Amino acid sequence: MRRLSLEDLDQLYRAPGKLVMDKVLDHVERHGRAFIGHSPFCVVSSAGPGGTVDVSPRGGEPGFVQVSEDGKTLFLPDRPGNNRLDTLRNLLAGDGQIGLMFMIPGFDDVYRVNGRASATDDGPLLSCFEEFGRLPRLVLMVEVQEAFIHCPKAIMRGRLWDPEARMERSVLPSGAEMISDQLNLGKLPVTNEQIIDSYRQQL
Repeated sequence: MRRLSLEDLDQLYRAPGKLVMDKVLDHVERHGRAFIGHSPFCVVSSAGPGGTVDVSPRGGEPGFVQVSEDGKTLFLPDRPGNNRLDTLRNLLAGDGQIGLMFMIPGFDDVYRVNGRASATDDGPLLSCFEEFGRLPRLVLMVEVQEAFIHCPKAIMRGRLWDPEARMERSVLPSGAEMISDQLNLGKLPVTNEQIIDSYRQQL
């Protein structure tokens, strides 16, 4: 099987058009601010100094990520999770390079931001992000380097928001059941409904 080189890409793909290159901005302008303000979900990518990589989901009420007045900084609160802290460890151990992909249910367009992140537990800033009756442990501050609208083709191909493409949850076991089976832990001591309810109490 032939392994491609960087040079092979130019033979396989045409060069990106001028608009594709020009649409990349160094700040979040009004359309990006509105998009982020309506987004309840984003995906965060990070890389650590030893080559460790991570892609992690983040969610909250629409606008849970805030944009500075000048559009140069994003503020992303960190909510309770599984305490692996893969993203945070990558960012703080490495050079802080981060990528974010914002999505809005029903929208095929995606808004992307690349930049450099640092973290703070500054009290006054944390108080701006109370949600579900709780404050975050910390807030990531993302210095915006690139911000742009990503074309909708991937979401269209995946039919992500198409009601007819939805699958019944019974097609697969619950996440807890799959993990239990992977680790040979036997039958779960609680029902999946109880597990989901416990998650709701920890939001």
